[in-house]
Amino acid sequence: MLTPNAVDAALESLPGWSRRDDRIVATFDFANFVAAFGFMAQVAILAERANHHPEWSNVYGRVVIELTTHDAGGLTQHDIDLATEIDAVAPATGNP
Repeated sequence: MLTPNAVDAALESLPGWSRRDDRIVATFDFANFVAAFGFMAQVAILAERANHHPEWSNVYGRVVIELTTHDAGGLTQHDIDLATEIDAVAPATGNP
C-alpha cells in the first residue's frame, strides 16, 4: 500500500485526479454519451488487461472513475499505473 505522501507525489503527475479517502478519483467530460461510452470501453480493456477494475459511473457525457485496491485496503501502485493509462486514452477519445 502507498503512503499518503507517495500518493500525493504520484498525483502531481496526474492532473485531474484527487485523493478521496482510500481512493483516487477523476471526472472526464465528453461531448455526448457515445464518446463517453467509447472511453469507458477503452478503459474496460485496460482494466481487464491489468486485472484491476475501477468503480465508475456514467451520466450522459460524464464519466467518474474511482480507483482503489480493495484486497490491499487502500491505494497501491496498481491504481497509479491504471490512472496513468486512463489519462493516456482520454485525449484520444476526445476528452477536452
